[in-house]
Amino acid sequence: MQGKHDLKQHEPHIARMYDYYLGGKDHYQVDAEAAEKVLEALPEVRVAAQANRGFIHRATRYLAGEAGVRQFLDIGTGIPTEPNLHQIAQEQAPDARVVYVDNDPIVLAHARALMVGTREGRTDYIQADATEPEAILAAAARTLDFSQPVGLSLIALLNFVPGAYEVTATLVDALAPGSYLAMTHLTADFDPEGVGATVKVYTERGLYCHPRDKAEIGRFFDGMELVEPGVVPIHRWRAPVEPPKTMDVKVPGYAAVARKP
Repeated sequence: MQGKHDLKQHEPHIARMYDYYLGGKDHYQVDAEAAEKVLEALPEVRVAAQANRGFIHRATRYLAGEAGVRQFLDIGTGIPTEPNLHQIAQEQAPDARVVYVDNDPIVLAHARALMVGTREGRTDYIQADATEPEAILAAAARTLDFSQPVGLSLIALLNFVPGAYEVTATLVDALAPGSYLAMTHLTADFDPEGVGATVKVYTERGLYCHPRDKAEIGRFFDGMELVEPGVVPIHRWRAPVEPPKTMDVKVPGYAAVARKP
């Protein structure tokens, strides 16, 4: 998902480029061409995309299981890739409610067709832009009860969103105490040259892209209680097996989960 941007087929879109990285088929030639340029800058970007998926799975299992969260708001959903967030959440808690948000009509069309939840729970889909958090919250309130805890998922999103701190603050402020924020974010800490070239690919195509260092990413969680192990490389957040150090340069991003007190 991205900030406000024309979604015509002759312009690349972040969600469809991400689909290309994951080996999907729901993208246009313009997305594939832009994604190939990113692959030249970051040859391991597919590894990073898979690491983001792995984090979603681990974080959602934690939230729906250990943390007892029963409501989820996933902004910047992307093209569906199984298992999806609602499948993991409803596997842990069949009555879980999940709202997906993206601004690409292709994403929402696939979501409605493929993301079918449990009979006990509920799954909804909103076409909206991440730069308009108030509109997202208003639409999500059809499905979610914001007087109760919500798991807010912002995966590989905020580095593509202008005004990301303000957007996140607006979203978190609307959540009840006991809610959680789970996110991943691009960084140049491990591979400045490769990430710098990647940013150039996006910006030359009119797509906003702004990596942040570890301290800057930590600011998104101001006033919240970080869940162990805190802000760490994406593939290291509660990994079942300790990844080799060489993975860090291949996955240029941080992940964290935090609780709103």
